[in-house]
Parts: sequence; C-alpha cells; structure tokens
Amino acid sequence: MSADIYENPLISRYSSAEMSRIWSPQKKFSTWRRLWVALAEAQRELGLDISEAQIDQLRSAIETIDFDRARQHEESLRHDVMAHVHAYGDQCPEARGIIHLGATSCYVTDNTDLLLLRESLHIIRQRLVQTIDQLAQFSAQQRDQACLGFTHLQPAQPTTVGKRATLWCYDLVLDLAEVQHRLDALRFRGVKGTTGTQATFLQLFDGDHAKVESLDRLVAEKMGFETSYAVTGQTYSRKIDAQVLSVLSGIGQSAHKAGSDLRILQSRKEVEEPFGSKQIGSSAMAYKRNPMRAERMCGLARYAISLAGNADNTLATQWMERTLDDSANRRLSLPQAFLAIDAVLILYRNVADGLVVYPQVIAKHVAEELPFLATEKILMEGVRAGGDRQDLHERIRVHSQEAAKVVKEQGGANDLIDRLQNDSAFAGVDLQAALDVRQYIGRAPEQVDAFLSQVVEPIRSRYGDDLRGDAGEVRV
Repeated sequence: MSADIYENPLISRYSSAEMSRIWSPQKKFSTWRRLWVALAEAQRELGLDISEAQIDQLRSAIETIDFDRARQHEESLRHDVMAHVHAYGDQCPEARGIIHLGATSCYVTDNTDLLLLRESLHIIRQRLVQTIDQLAQFSAQQRDQACLGFTHLQPAQPTTVGKRATLWCYDLVLDLAEVQHRLDALRFRGVKGTTGTQATFLQLFDGDHAKVESLDRLVAEKMGFETSYAVTGQTYSRKIDAQVLSVLSGIGQSAHKAGSDLRILQSRKEVEEPFGSKQIGSSAMAYKRNPMRAERMCGLARYAISLAGNADNTLATQWMERTLDDSANRRLSLPQAFLAIDAVLILYRNVADGLVVYPQVIAKHVAEELPFLATEKILMEGVRAGGDRQDLHERIRVHSQEAAKVVKEQGGANDLIDRLQNDSAFAGVDLQAALDVRQYIGRAPEQVDAFLSQVVEPIRSRYGDDLRGDAGEVRV
C-alpha cells in the first residue's frame, strides 16, 4: 500500500490475518458468487430452465474475480451488486442471463454478512476459550497467594491473586455463553425477494408456493444453514447486528476491566505483564516498564464498545421494509468491531500467558494494611478475653486514627499493633497471631478450585478444538 494513503491500523497493526481475510473483498465477493451458484442450482433442481453447463461455468469463476472490471461497471452503473453481476456475466457469458434470477441485492449482501458473522463469531469463540484457559492456569498457580482486596480502590479484606483472576476469567465465561447463544440463534436470510414477500419467486414458479418454500430451504442448506429467519423485509432484521455487536461490546467491557486492573497492579509493582528483553517502555525514561499490552487492550476494547451504538441506532431507524442508510455504517461497524475484539483477545491471551507476580511486594503491601484489617478479629478476641465490646471498639478507633496519621502525615510505618500492645485492655489478645494473613482470605483458594473444576473444565471439554487452534500473534 502507498505510504501516502491512510491504512486501517486494525488490519496493519492489531488484528489477525485470519480475521482480516474474512472481511476482505475477495471473501465477500466470492461469497456473493457462491450464493448466485446456490440459487441457480436450487432453481434448476426445482424445474427452472437453467442448464448444468451454465452452472458449471458459474462455478468455475467463483474465486477468479476481475475487480478492475467490476470497478469499471460500478463507475457507470452506480450499483455495486449489479456491477458484480455484470462482471460475473462477462466471465460466464453462457450464464449471464440467469445470474441473480428473481433476487434482490440483499440476497447476496445480507446472506453474505450472515455467513461472515458466523465465521467471525467462531474465531472470537476460539479466542475466548483460549484466554479463559490461560487465565484458569494462572488462577491455579496463584490460588494461595494472599493479597490485598480492594473495594472503592481502597484496601479491603484480603483475597488471593488466583481468586482475583477467576473474576476476570468468569466475565469471559459469561461472554462465551453469549457468543454461543448468538451462534445457535443465527439463521440465514434466505430467498425472500425485494420486500420479503417472495413475490418474484412465486412468479418464476407459476404460483407454486411449495416450490418457493423449497427454494428458500434448499439455498439455506447449500450455504450451511439449517433454517432461515421466519420473516424478513428486504433485509434480515438489523436486530441481529445489534445483538452481535452487543456481544462484542460485552467482551470489550470484560477485557477493559481486567486490563485496567492489571495496569493498577503493575503501578503497585505487584503483577506485571510480559516485557520483551529489548522492549522500550519510554523514549525518554529508559527505566520504565509500561503496561503497553494492557493499555492497547483497553484502547481497542473501548473502541469496540463504542461501535455497538451504531447497530442499535441502525435498527431503530430502519423504516418499514428497509432504508439504505444502514449500508455505509455497517460496512464500517461490523468488520471493525470484529477486528478490534479479535486483537483484544489475542492481546489478552498473550498477557495472561506471561503475567509475572511479585510475592514480596504483595506481602509488603499486605503487612502495611493488615493491622487495620485485623482490628475486627482483635476486637472479637478482646471480648472473648473478658473485655467490654464498646470500650474496646472505641480504643481501636482512636489508636487506628493515630496510626493512620503517622502513615499519612509523617510517611511512617503503620504502628497500630505497637499501640495496641501498649494498651492494657488488649493484654489478653495474641496480637501477632492476628497478623497471619491466611486467616483473612476465607475460602478464596477453595473457590478457585471449585471454579476450575465446575466451570472451566466443562469448557475445556466442550471446546477442545478451539483450545488447539491458532492463538494469533501479537502484532507490533
């Protein structure tokens, strides 16, 4: 490509070649031709005067598209479908008269989009399964590593690094269920005609409704669908696009949440994304190890999230049987949403595969906050030793505030335990024993085990082929 013409970074920098090929002109227009062949085959099978030789000629030219010729036709015809009808006819002169017989443009455009949506969703499902598997492995490795929990981004009851990773993983599990649901619900537009009434096909078959129904079914089966949507206008309902882009947005939301968490944890030097031996973190600050992958993941996810509104608004503004204001928008929003989420999940899996955990830093942060977090247990132990609950509560409150002042105003260490040790009201409490962080992580390790066995293992079993598929390459 010429360096003085804009190129889409989703293709040149981020997404996989596999996903880019699905939304390529070659894939799109060869699928149009496959649809024209399937239509002619079904029409011949149902008795229309179409010869096998005509169909053979069409089959022979499915992949050999003359794009320059199609472009020339479109310059004069101002209609992309008819331009490709003519270009196909130029290559297949014996079949020219039966190409697109009885069909409207949306026969090829909409049915192609549904085929591309299905193929793209399969890739997204594969990427999800692989990322879930990678996060699950990380969760198992870190099931016991106690760390500070955070609520309101403030230190809270401890959890484990592995348990936190299951939260990221479970969001993707929920996304996977939505992707599978959309795949299961996806249908073919079928052979529905100009406004969805099949009037032209009824005319072709001399009023034989059964043959029109058979035509719809036959073409769907030839293109790999068991059923078509029950009714359509000129297009399949744009509700389908809205549902699919909503799923992609959901994946973006999950990835952005995890990416944001990782960026915060990396700033605390607790968990770090992979960093290449020759990677440069900053052009100015040579020491820096920036969370570049997680940042890129968040940026692309945010873009994909923003695209969902396009499909929502397109559905809302499709008047009657259809309007054409959806076309330009869908040419952009559908492929770019898939390209962005494809890149997001490739990055996410790569990050999950190379996460580095720093237990000593984590332990240091736990130790700094644990005296505060242990106060409820200390209070209960004080009461058990014979103290008055309300008196002990007030003493802990006062000591805690004084210790917090030392930390915040003087930059000193948390001396709450020393203060409590010097308070005779807590003489009967083993204060050092109260600082064992394992007492405060609850069932976090066991929850990790249960999650892996009850949630992740069935996914690994069901989607074994996806686990073995290409994981994609992190580009740039």
